[in-house]
Amino acid sequence: MLFHSLRGSAAALILCAALPALAQAPAAKPAPAKPAAAKPVGAKPSAAKSAPKTAAKKTPAPPPEPVLVDADEAQVAASERAYLGNYACEFNESVLIEKHSKAAGYIDVLWQKHRFTMKPVLSSTGALRLEDVTGRTLMIQIANKSMLLDTKIGQRLLDDCVHPEQVKLMEAAKAAKLHDPEAEAAESARNSLGITPMAGK
Repeated sequence: MLFHSLRGSAAALILCAALPALAQAPAAKPAPAKPAAAKPVGAKPSAAKSAPKTAAKKTPAPPPEPVLVDADEAQVAASERAYLGNYACEFNESVLIEKHSKAAGYIDVLWQKHRFTMKPVLSSTGALRLEDVTGRTLMIQIANKSMLLDTKIGQRLLDDCVHPEQVKLMEAAKAAKLHDPEAEAAESARNSLGITPMAGK
């Protein structure tokens, strides 16, 4: 019994001696947190966040169709003189002439992305004038070629436009010259633009 008491007392003494040392031992530090990965300088934000919402591009509305006055007999007759179809022009350009789809006696001239609605007028010299109903352009058809003019700036948009029918006329004129010396003067009259210069004041 005495031996057991001594063992218990010794254990108690050892425990009491160890407590101050345990109390002074520093507490274990938590592991440092990993710093967040730094973004590289100049890095662009993700497209999903940075891209602003762009409004859908609206297609411009086509211009309103011009109001067309009913054609009289002279205009209808002039429209029948227009050569319909494709024309080969200088600088590898081309133009298409066709009847207006809705209004009788009117002609549509298609060039690049433009569509001009024209009123046919037959001049006294026989040249056919296709006058833009908006007053912007003018197409002139003579025996050996056609041309498209911008009347606002006084400049030719297309020149040397030739329809297959005009090719036939030119070949016939060449053949006529060989047999008739006066044919050249007649051809010059047919090729007149129908524009009479104003006399000086």
